Amino acid sequence: MTVRSPYALSSLFLLSTSALAFEISLTRLFSVAQYYHFAFMIVSLALLGYGASGTFLAVFPVARGKNVVDTLGWLSAGQAAAILGAYLFVNGYPFDSFSIAWDAKQAVLLTGQFLALALPFFFNGLGVGVLLEASPSGAGNTYAANLLGSALGCLLALIAPSRLGVEGMITLCSGLAAFSALICFIRIQKAEPQTGAKKGFLPALAGTTVSMLLLGLACLDLGLRSTGRNSFSWLELNISPYKGLSYALQYPGAEIIFRKWNAFSRVDVVRSAGIRSLPGLSYRCLGQIPTQDGLLVDGDELTPILRSEENLDLYTCLPGAVAFQLRPQADVLLIEPRGGLDILAALHLGAWRVTAVEANPLIAEAAGSVYSLPDVLTISETERSFLRRTQEKFDIIQYALTASYHPVRSGTYSLAEDYRYTVESFMDALEQLKPGGILVVTRWLQNPPSEDLKTFALAVTALEKTGGDPALQIIALRGYNTVTILVKEQPFTEQEMEIIQPFIAERAFDLIYALGLKEEESNIYNILPEPVYYRAFHDLVNTQPRRPFYKTYPYEVSPPTDDRPFFGHFFKWSQIKQVMVELGKTMQPFGGAGYLVVVGLLGLAVVLAGAIIVMPLVLARGGRLKSSLQGEQPQKTGRLQSSLQLSTLIYFGMLGLAYLLVEIPLMQRFILFLGQPAYAMMCVLFTLLFFSALGSQVSGRVPLKFTLAVLSLLLVFVPSLLPLLFTATLAFPLAVRLVVTILALAPLGFLMGMPFPGGIGWLIRRGDEGLIPWAWGINGAASVVAAVLAALLSISFGFSWVFRLGALCYGTALLTVLADAHRRFPRPHL
Repeated sequence: MTVRSPYALSSLFLLSTSALAFEISLTRLFSVAQYYHFAFMIVSLALLGYGASGTFLAVFPVARGKNVVDTLGWLSAGQAAAILGAYLFVNGYPFDSFSIAWDAKQAVLLTGQFLALALPFFFNGLGVGVLLEASPSGAGNTYAANLLGSALGCLLALIAPSRLGVEGMITLCSGLAAFSALICFIRIQKAEPQTGAKKGFLPALAGTTVSMLLLGLACLDLGLRSTGRNSFSWLELNISPYKGLSYALQYPGAEIIFRKWNAFSRVDVVRSAGIRSLPGLSYRCLGQIPTQDGLLVDGDELTPILRSEENLDLYTCLPGAVAFQLRPQADVLLIEPRGGLDILAALHLGAWRVTAVEANPLIAEAAGSVYSLPDVLTISETERSFLRRTQEKFDIIQYALTASYHPVRSGTYSLAEDYRYTVESFMDALEQLKPGGILVVTRWLQNPPSEDLKTFALAVTALEKTGGDPALQIIALRGYNTVTILVKEQPFTEQEMEIIQPFIAERAFDLIYALGLKEEESNIYNILPEPVYYRAFHDLVNTQPRRPFYKTYPYEVSPPTDDRPFFGHFFKWSQIKQVMVELGKTMQPFGGAGYLVVVGLLGLAVVLAGAIIVMPLVLARGGRLKSSLQGEQPQKTGRLQSSLQLSTLIYFGMLGLAYLLVEIPLMQRFILFLGQPAYAMMCVLFTLLFFSALGSQVSGRVPLKFTLAVLSLLLVFVPSLLPLLFTATLAFPLAVRLVVTILALAPLGFLMGMPFPGGIGWLIRRGDEGLIPWAWGINGAASVVAAVLAALLSISFGFSWVFRLGALCYGTALLTVLADAHRRFPRPHL
């Protein structure tokens, strides 16, 4: 059975659909059950499975002398069982990230979960590798079927969760793999009796039975979910005890009254008499806090939904209320007001109209009637797109405080992109203010200044870039747990200061930055041993240039940009000594710095990738794998064979690095353009995979050197082209932006699909077909490193440098091909 068989290619197509949909579903699952950095690990786990499959095939060439369809059937059944088993294991025995520093069992459990989650991708990788090994000349077809199936998996992960939830996506992925197995086993049962060969019939019958059981379980679960009924309780997702939802459910009488999934989030509403949240409320306001429910997105970041209109005067005690005293009857724009607290506050404080921009429609649904009040205009799109599109100007633009308090050294959110808190975002907001309009931003107070100082740095930088003067146009005040920054479109006047100062005094807030403010005037009500906020804020403004200030400050507080949008990243290497001192002594995940999670993962990825690549060489040196890694040509020995292995290692290693060094920053960069990480991941992956499949199909007709040269050159310009594209089209509706994304990335994806099958053809022309399984393993192993390296470099240097490194890797692959051709066909001496 050749790889051109419709049974083989159809099975691989479904197998790849199942694997990619499972990969994306796992990122959503871990975002809810644990934290964002666990979702990031899933990409590495998937690639680890693919890399290990290549090494396995190099050591055990399972396709040789066997029926390829039979092998695919068992691999598909294994993937179906592994998907369900891995989920049940991870969900039933959750990993406790907060106690790993002192509990060795958690490290063992984490290792076990890594292996379990990598197993489905191992089976998928084996499926691709088996077909590549069985028919190297059909590499284009094989690679295309794999990529097209993966592209369909992206679409499923976008469409299905709103109906099935992520738990349902797990059984759907298992069912797809089981159906892939059935295609193969049914073909075998039809073929074997006709040939008189009964040997494979009974195993195929057993495989058919197992696959039908898994498919039946999936159909039953999906049927229950699609009709709105409760499914099996043992499939329900378990949430980390450290997430906000777990804490909220510990309140007496707490119950979940709303829960829904969509493609990019899960929204829960918890009802309990114990929920009380008014961030920044003055401690001088002692009235009863109104009855509230708690709204949580992905099981965290509780924001209040007010259920009553009692004691509305408390709204005047919030720090942002000063803007409404300065601008009565204001036209207000609220950025992501979540549960609607800021909507109700704005209306009570005298706003004549409130425009609420909330990108997640589930939030507006869960918050009840607050978004449909008469004077409220609800906009369901991202704030950046709205700010670019709208022609309106506003008296007040307020960034709602939707994040719960998190110590900056916990590192839990350091890997999360947040395009609301970038210099470009604040500039967009300032551009939409009316003359004399005010931008209001409230964040949590940290000691020493960090989150608050970074917000201030954002405001200062954005104002300066739009031609303003921070000394005249910014005021910052603090309560006992929040800081509020007011940025005015014009300088603050003496009359306005006469309104601000009594407001602050009556509510016991402290000014920490304002024109003419003295140090002794900044530490009156919320008294600190030293006026650290006053000094930090003034030092930042007065230091020119500011690079020395940011470099010497103990935390990373330089303002994030769209090229480096990691607002939650505060780690510096100078903190490492303190982190090590606190290791195992504080309740902080991974010792207190999320950045170190990535560094540790990079080290682990390098070790695993090295093992995957080196193991076949070690075994080959002992004589066991001579035919696999040296081919069947006896003249290829010694120095020549080592040279061929090295060129293979460099070429396919560079491809594995390059593809992920382009793919991952593209997904992160397009979060700004498409508004949600899930949309960006699915659309970018779909486009790259689909058009890579098309490129793979025609790779044999395009010179490999030409492809690599064009690809390297194109990637050099991507960092400059993307901002121009976003500036021109960010204001378009989401549907149009999705089309723009596909059209913009299609040429890149088409070219990126050519080098791998082109490299297989290169090996065939050299007579090195035996190196193909090893090459597949090298590609996957290098991708494991690239997935972590891309995240690390993006946080440290920005996306542009990651793109350039990807271009360098493709360029290195090109030089490897040129050097190999020169070595094997040297120019004759005249």
